[in-house]
Amino acid sequence: MKIGLLGGTFDPIHLGHLRAAESAREALALDRVAFVPAGAPPHRDTPVSSPLDRFAMVCLATAGHPCFLAWDTEVRRPGPSYTVDTVAALRAEHPEDAFVMIVGSDTWPEMATWRDPERLFRLCAVAVVDRPGEDPRPPLAEGRAVTRVSGPGLPISASAVRERVRRGESVRYLVPDAVSEYIAKRGLYA
Repeated sequence: MKIGLLGGTFDPIHLGHLRAAESAREALALDRVAFVPAGAPPHRDTPVSSPLDRFAMVCLATAGHPCFLAWDTEVRRPGPSYTVDTVAALRAEHPEDAFVMIVGSDTWPEMATWRDPERLFRLCAVAVVDRPGEDPRPPLAEGRAVTRVSGPGLPISASAVRERVRRGESVRYLVPDAVSEYIAKRGLYA
């Protein structure tokens, strides 16, 4: 199988994440797209909601798509969530599958600062999905296998969703209904 890996804090997962995954699935002929919430992201502030809440929201958001999966690989692992470690572990668990790391055009420039980026590029292909407001052309990949994915993007950010919840405003049509209900039920971001 050819599996796309979309990682992130997903604090919360929103329709922009889902649209990017669908664009990558179609453009790259992926059999599945696995959403992998970071347990402890090393390049960002500590997420507002717990790893289990973020994983639950990913499960709810992906449940209606037959090709989307929620994987708790990083949530279960202690310590920082380094992508290269995750991909190495997934390749060991699924040696028959091919993996494609899906990143947004906003994340692509940061990849050079990730742990062992050269090894990551040896472990999997990388696809860069255009994000509204970002340069649609990934920088030169220095001989690395990088595919650009275009498609309709949604200008939504998790921080804007959290801020709307904090102000008591609706997040309808920004996150899946089940995620909105989960946020309200758990009192997240209020």
